[in-house]
Amino acid sequence: MKERNKRVLVGMSGGIDSTATCLMLQEQGYEIVGVTMRVWGDEPQDARELAARMGIEHYVADERIPFKETIVKNFIDEYKQGRTPNPCVMCNPLFKFRVLTEWADKLDCDWIATGHYSRLEEKNGHIYIIAGDDDKKDQSYFLWRLGQDVLRRCIFPLGAYTKIKVREYLAEKGYEAKSKEGESMEVCFIKGDYRDFLREQCPELDSEIGPGWFVNSEGVKLGQHKGAPYYTIGQRKGLEIALGKPAYVLKINPQKNTVMLGDAEQLKTDYMLAEQDKIVDEQELFQCENLTVRIRYRSRPLACRVRRLEDGRLLVRFLETASAIAPGQSAVFYDGKRVLGGAFIASQRGIGLVILENEGF
Repeated sequence: MKERNKRVLVGMSGGIDSTATCLMLQEQGYEIVGVTMRVWGDEPQDARELAARMGIEHYVADERIPFKETIVKNFIDEYKQGRTPNPCVMCNPLFKFRVLTEWADKLDCDWIATGHYSRLEEKNGHIYIIAGDDDKKDQSYFLWRLGQDVLRRCIFPLGAYTKIKVREYLAEKGYEAKSKEGESMEVCFIKGDYRDFLREQCPELDSEIGPGWFVNSEGVKLGQHKGAPYYTIGQRKGLEIALGKPAYVLKINPQKNTVMLGDAEQLKTDYMLAEQDKIVDEQELFQCENLTVRIRYRSRPLACRVRRLEDGRLLVRFLETASAIAPGQSAVFYDGKRVLGGAFIASQRGIGLVILENEGF
């Protein structure tokens, strides 16, 4: 097996984290090649200037059209189907790391690096994603769909740093103005409310779907809503309906264009179904005694058990009560800080029967 070269392709956004990544890897003796993916918005002038200042090769990959056709389209389609998407989870394997891998091959870089707040660890011949040391910035949740072939080429230098330490590091290296910049947005292509974005990108949405009914768990109509795509499971604010008590979105039926409302207690559950999983080692997942799952980014890990159903889906039993299970979001499984895999939260329709069939699990 040939020895790996020290050329590393860094995904450069021009922000705090990717700038620190470049500088840290330079200090470690790597030859840096920067590539900036232009997926939305303006020409990446910041990244160009930073690359010139650091004296590194820099390229721009104009991916605006394919990004819109894959990631943005998926985002809109998921809301139309009554699901709650997480575009970063879709983007990483289908887009970001795929493009980085292609450019790394083209530019003779054996390594790929990004500014994700995560680490990597090898165990039993597998590469595992490890949660970053900064709990507030940890991004392991978004990376669960990356394959072993990609992870074996990745370097995440920021995993052992807090955001404050990264800012201090940049200031020490003479990048004081950069160190004081604000945070980048969670979803790179949305400014403001996602509902406005849906209307902007899909002007026919309101005429195609239009207003529908809020209903209670018995199906009784409570009042009109603006259209099922504009709501998410667990939502309480912005419902614009007065029921005399706090109401939460319990379920969304895109076929009937209905949104079920109820109280916080009705959002609670001890089970969920998940699908399209990617697991590092299935035996380890099913036998892990300290298994936890995160059902949203930044949500607290919940102790759980997992079983594979005959139809291929996963049945997850929570050992403590969970709330607001939103189809389309990711369920990411951990053993401590180590990611064992993940899956998409599926429709929970018919879960009662599944629980009965798996009694005692």
